[in-house]
Amino acid sequence: MISEETNRHIKEAEKALLKEFEYIEDVRDYNQEKVLQAFIDNKVAPEHFYTVSGYGHDDLGKEVLDKVFAHVFKAEAAFARTHIVSGTHALSCVLFGNLRAGEKLVSVTGTPYDTMQEVIGTAGGGKRESLIGHGVLYDEVPLLEDGTVDFKGIENKIDKSVKMVEIQRSRGYSLRPSINIETIGKICEIVKSKNSDCICFVDNCYGEFVEKQEPLEVGADIIAGSLIKNPGGGLVETGGYVAGKEEYVEQAAMSLTAPGIGREGGAMLNQHRLIFQGLFMAPSVVCDAVKGAVLAAKIFEDVGYVSTPKYNEKRTDLIQTIAFNAPEPLEKFCRTIQELSPINSYVTPVPDDVPGYEDKLIMAGGTFIEGSTIELSADGPMRSPYAVYMQGGLTYAHVKYVLKNIFERVRGK
Repeated sequence: MISEETNRHIKEAEKALLKEFEYIEDVRDYNQEKVLQAFIDNKVAPEHFYTVSGYGHDDLGKEVLDKVFAHVFKAEAAFARTHIVSGTHALSCVLFGNLRAGEKLVSVTGTPYDTMQEVIGTAGGGKRESLIGHGVLYDEVPLLEDGTVDFKGIENKIDKSVKMVEIQRSRGYSLRPSINIETIGKICEIVKSKNSDCICFVDNCYGEFVEKQEPLEVGADIIAGSLIKNPGGGLVETGGYVAGKEEYVEQAAMSLTAPGIGREGGAMLNQHRLIFQGLFMAPSVVCDAVKGAVLAAKIFEDVGYVSTPKYNEKRTDLIQTIAFNAPEPLEKFCRTIQELSPINSYVTPVPDDVPGYEDKLIMAGGTFIEGSTIELSADGPMRSPYAVYMQGGLTYAHVKYVLKNIFERVRGK
């Protein structure tokens, strides 16, 4: 049973969050209208749910799906495919498709998160299969001491030798602020002023539909993300997407499939309807997840934990971070989420090694889709400051109930 004290605390927090919730719902309404219009304008129909086999040629559903994604993200071209195994894979397709030996990539938002370091080659020994192993040059612009973007550093770093800049919208396993749309626009403006041919690439994972605009609307050239995060709406079983300028999107598609095949090949194996429906539901699902993150920020800030973003800060992604400064409450947080998950509630998360990460991780997520982080989940590296990274939630009601239980257990009630 949840104590009366906790129930009262949550109700008071919700009352204090009315202004924040109203804004989040306004963003939802705007994005829902945008997605609906994309479906209407592209005449989505039941025949677009049918599939083809073999090479996947002449797939009308795939063709219209790509048009809908391009419409939603304001792109010249896009593709959404079940053949993409993760967000990291989608990003990798963009990088390997558009960079060649001797060309330079610059991360302008500090060091990328762990799995991307192996793709680039700055971790994992710079193996032959990494970008660096293929002869791509790499540099980065460190963040300022407060974790914000160093605009002056970007201006000094970018010149005609830089082929692409990478902007990581979400924070990864760090406590730096996520990069909002306004900041992305300013970065792109600086980069283009120094080198108009430089490709501005945004890792859009966790950011879709959190704001009214997407990165392509403020100067980015290409974006990529995962379908088991925001744009899949909790329905899509696997996959990712790429959207942006036609030339760069096609190069990424050929990295996914093969030169000459690009977006044309690949059977979708009866997944069209789920991707269409998941995209349609995504604005509402993202809204509930963001409201849950804001509630988490509020209730844990109220009792003295360092929580970022603050409950009253504008959001640009799903992720809520709470620093516990000790391993025990981090583990308790994750175990409570697991216990109150619809799937695998009986499983106990323990810290363990995960490919692509240097520190042991504890991960909780009893999700309908394995690894889906639009569903309520939490994880964190077992290193100081022992911060949990909470994301997702298919319904606000579920997130709220779980938070009540976590609040009591972490506080020892």
